[in-house]
Amino acid sequence: MNNHLEKKVMRKVTLRIIPFIMLLYFIAFLDRVNIGFAALTMNEDLGFSPTVFGLGAGIFFLGYFLFEVPSNLILHKVGARIWIARVMITWGLVSGCMAFVQGTTSFYILRFLLGVAEAGFFPGIILYLSYWFPAARRAQVTAIFMAAAPLSTALGSPISAALLEMHGFLGYAGWQWMFVLEALPALILGVVVLFFLTDRPAKAKWLTDEERAWLENTMQAEELARAAKQSHSSAWKGLADKRVLALALVYFGTSAGLYTLGIWSPQIIRSFGATSLEIGFLNAFPAVIGVIAMILWARHSDRTKERSWHVIGACLLAAAGLIYAGNVSTLFTVIVALTLVTVGISASKPPLWSMPTVFLSGPAAAAGIATINSIGNLGGFVGPMMIGVIRQQTGSYTWGLYFVAGLLAISALVVLILSARANKSQTAEIPHPHTH
Repeated sequence: MNNHLEKKVMRKVTLRIIPFIMLLYFIAFLDRVNIGFAALTMNEDLGFSPTVFGLGAGIFFLGYFLFEVPSNLILHKVGARIWIARVMITWGLVSGCMAFVQGTTSFYILRFLLGVAEAGFFPGIILYLSYWFPAARRAQVTAIFMAAAPLSTALGSPISAALLEMHGFLGYAGWQWMFVLEALPALILGVVVLFFLTDRPAKAKWLTDEERAWLENTMQAEELARAAKQSHSSAWKGLADKRVLALALVYFGTSAGLYTLGIWSPQIIRSFGATSLEIGFLNAFPAVIGVIAMILWARHSDRTKERSWHVIGACLLAAAGLIYAGNVSTLFTVIVALTLVTVGISASKPPLWSMPTVFLSGPAAAAGIATINSIGNLGGFVGPMMIGVIRQQTGSYTWGLYFVAGLLAISALVVLILSARANKSQTAEIPHPHTH
């Protein structure tokens, strides 16, 4: 009986929550990286050098970094519904204002404010999923939710490229139209969140009494079991845990890779002579493959209950792809290289995000996840900025891509060390293999 009930509840919860939060993340990611398409014409209109563009694109993550942990703790207190609606509406407003950038200063300020507005969205959703899904199912639901990032590139690239073609309509540039029209969904969805999102299973009127009781009991039992195993439940414990800082370093490398792709790949593809519309479709291809790889890889990670090697293998694949991308000479080979990078980075994320909730719970999980995400996302500042700086110094993307590949190799190494340590401490805890 219980198995049937579990299946029914999880199906209901999944269908109610996952498509909706995917849509939210899709829009969030689009507003974060559409700057890569705007750059195809905006940089020339406003006279931005590669360094200025790389710094402005990356500065988003400084605002994001500073406000991430406070934002996630507020969400834990006031509930996801109100806080995620606040996030969506403020970032929609700031993103729309990007259309009115006049020069370097306003570019930097608005990108910074966009980061402040969006801080807390992603870790907030990761935390929110932990209220609704038992641990054994989390890597897979996280993968499906996170597939919205590569999907956003897949569908968003042709849309962004098409909006650039509105150039001159009513006297505005194509990139200005793109910013305004792509900001509207965030504003509309922010209002929808208020009516659609349910904070906790206890408030889920769309479940029957029996279903609600099963889900509440299951999640409570998990929380208690975790809390009993460890004293890591206060927010400070979550911040001070060495494993949290190690995972933040791992995430730093994957973020540097993700945003290097999101922000620079349209210009990298353009350097091989493609038009804006062609770039829109070519940039979508690696992302489509990335989505498929990500979901299959996460499923394999859940099935084998193995996380470390799934992260290591994916990071090394992405690093190899970046090194290859630095050495290609044709449009076809650059798309192959970008596909390898996208597959590696996309596949590394879900098993990585299944690691912190194994050893953290309650406020410690809220603080720990936000710490990993905020420190890790600084890779989104460093990666794109270094590509711009190195490109301006050397005139090519090659050494910048090598730099980001190095960060991903460090990520793989840190996971290897973490995994070796965990195995060592587990062996130490089990003196007699034959006792139960």
